[in-house]
Amino acid sequence: MKNTFLIALFFLASINLSAQTGEWVELFNGKNFDGWKISENPDSFTISDGILKVEGPRGHMFYMGDVGNHDFNNFELIVELKTMPKANSGIFIHTQYQENGWPNIGHEIQVNQTHGDWRKTGSVYSFKDVKETYVEDGEWYTEHIIVKGDEVTVKVNGETINEYDESEDREGDLGTKKLDHGTIALQAHDPGSVIYYRSVKVKILPD
Repeated sequence: MKNTFLIALFFLASINLSAQTGEWVELFNGKNFDGWKISENPDSFTISDGILKVEGPRGHMFYMGDVGNHDFNNFELIVELKTMPKANSGIFIHTQYQENGWPNIGHEIQVNQTHGDWRKTGSVYSFKDVKETYVEDGEWYTEHIIVKGDEVTVKVNGETINEYDESEDREGDLGTKKLDHGTIALQAHDPGSVIYYRSVKVKILPD
């Protein structure tokens, strides 16, 4: 029993070390919600055959695990996902767990090809928006988010589609919708939106 405990500690330490040395670390294990905490409507998130399905009333799945102590500053995030027709979701950055409502800390990076919201995939929601779409519903793709200092770069399938510089694109009191530090979260937007996620990888960058 003691040896098993020591092995577990070593494993957790190695995960944190690898993240701190700039290596990619998978946050979603494809089996369960270990390391994650879901707000409002947990039934909106289900896992089958290694894939996370998001469908149902509003809820947010916050990373609360050991990697980086779920508190990221400069980092890269690559998410593999697929939207179904008229689906809306989002990937929140520099946020923190919130039991109800839309997260009011940090930024949302939009996930949306054909939902009625005109802000499409790759938008830094409501602060630097993307009107064009770069993938089709039903197609697996990668959304790559790079956060460094005051800048956010969003790539879709390796192509840069949005560059946001908070120091230039915004003025005055930024409130809580700003770059700072925090965790990430995946969004269930509404019952009509169906989205699949199969990988959520992070790489911590030096400050």
